[in-house]
Amino acid sequence: MFEFIRNNQRLMQFLLLLFIVPSFAFLGMGSYTSMGDKENIVAKVDGQPITRQEWESAQRQQSERFRQMFGEQFDPAFFNTPEVRQGVLENLISQRALIAEAKRHHLASSDQALQEAILAIPGLVTDGKFDNERYRSLLTAQGMTPAMYEAELRQELVLQQLNGAIQNTAFSPQSVAKRLSDLNEQERVVQEQVFSAADFASKVTLTPEMTKDFYKKNDRLFQVPEKVAAEYVVLSQQVLEQQMTVSEGDVRSYYEQNAKLYTTEEQRRARHILISVDESASAKDKTAGKSKAEHLHAQLQEKSEEFARLAKENSDDPGSAEQGGDLGFFDRGMMVPAFEKAAYALKVNEISPVVESDFGFHIIQLVAIKPGSTKSLADVKDEIEAEIRKQKAARAFTEMAETLSNTVYEQPDSLKPAAEKLDLKIEKVVDLPRQPNLGAEASAPYNQEKFLSSLFSDDVLKDRHNTEAIEVGANTLIAGRVVSRTPASKLPFEEVEEKIRERLTKLEAVKLATQAGQDKLATESKQLEGFSKPLTVSRANPSVLPEAAFIAIMKADVTALPAYIGVEVP
Repeated sequence: MFEFIRNNQRLMQFLLLLFIVPSFAFLGMGSYTSMGDKENIVAKVDGQPITRQEWESAQRQQSERFRQMFGEQFDPAFFNTPEVRQGVLENLISQRALIAEAKRHHLASSDQALQEAILAIPGLVTDGKFDNERYRSLLTAQGMTPAMYEAELRQELVLQQLNGAIQNTAFSPQSVAKRLSDLNEQERVVQEQVFSAADFASKVTLTPEMTKDFYKKNDRLFQVPEKVAAEYVVLSQQVLEQQMTVSEGDVRSYYEQNAKLYTTEEQRRARHILISVDESASAKDKTAGKSKAEHLHAQLQEKSEEFARLAKENSDDPGSAEQGGDLGFFDRGMMVPAFEKAAYALKVNEISPVVESDFGFHIIQLVAIKPGSTKSLADVKDEIEAEIRKQKAARAFTEMAETLSNTVYEQPDSLKPAAEKLDLKIEKVVDLPRQPNLGAEASAPYNQEKFLSSLFSDDVLKDRHNTEAIEVGANTLIAGRVVSRTPASKLPFEEVEEKIRERLTKLEAVKLATQAGQDKLATESKQLEGFSKPLTVSRANPSVLPEAAFIAIMKADVTALPAYIGVEVP
């Protein structure tokens, strides 16, 4: 019996789940999860929670966008501030509120709208063809799959509908518009005096008791979070592609089997005059339409250079008439059969007889011919090699992914068996926290939320078992195990004493600067020394004033001048 259980672990686990999970669900799973989730929820919108993980994920996405924009000039520390994090949360709340409103109005985005939005992304369409490989690689660089991105884009299109419905139907009475215009042009002439905390730092006196008291009352500032050192292996299709070998025979065979991919058919450019006649029209109407077309054709036989003018004046095709009947270049199969047959029978500048189609009667002039061409094997060799590598790597990845998943599960005490089977390198990383870093390693496979959650689970953290093989990117799997653990701790006072002194000095200097400003404000009507030269500001031109000061100036009571105000600027 026990031998059977040992040899059929997967089956036994499945049978146990059938019994355990339903009872767990009915006997208290809801209360269990709700207790853990309460601490994890940072906001609620329309009854739906925003979790800490979603908030941190949004912070990482914003950080990564700016990293791509600014390159080497990017400073991760800029985004690791309370103000920036609060701004990200407020954006999330606003977005969720809009989504809830869109759902109430049953707004949705069609597949066609989604497709058009993707095709409009610069660089994804080359020579009229969508570059699916570039599309996927761009998403992979951002840690997204096409399904993830398209779900977000579809949501964004729905929000655009909602915003557009509001913006496009808004109106403003003339009196309101004039009032807003007057407010925008309203000017203030101001003088300022700045009391900077830095100027008061030398006047601050700190005692040992003050620093120790600050240390005791602000535990959270000196906490070192729990961290682990870990080993991990990464299986990536992108890396496998570089390892695949492609022979000359493979390239030639692929080229021959996919010749159409490298062949451009002959294209023709024509213009036409359409005399529209419906299929169900009477014989009399059809005769009249054909007669008009033949009359125009006769004119063109005498003066072919008049084609564009006559098309503008007489053609019933609204799409081409304004362009003198020009239809641009087209391939075989793009036009109705009768039109195509006539167009492909013409020589350049030749005018066809009147041609009848389902749309009516056409007069066609061939403008230009773009010959067909076939790219040589040498021209597309690199492209084919890359495609074959990708296909081989995809097949290899599928097989290796299953092997990795099974091996790290069946031999949970070491990554070595999996690494040896798949020829993967065991990497090491230290000081990994429970939450992903927003710094330089934001895109590293071991710095992804799903992997860290698994790494810090009880089974992995306490029992030193392998994690499962976790997908952390498009066709990228990672498995890891904890090597050592550093519990959360508080930094010793001696290590942070100097930093505490610096911080207290700044805080006390701010108090002195604020007090000096308040004292000055109390006597402003008598003393004007220290003020800057007069400066003219308006809502359209706030100049160099800090935002808080500018807002206070524009709100100030100006019924009695001069008016004095004091503002604390962070």
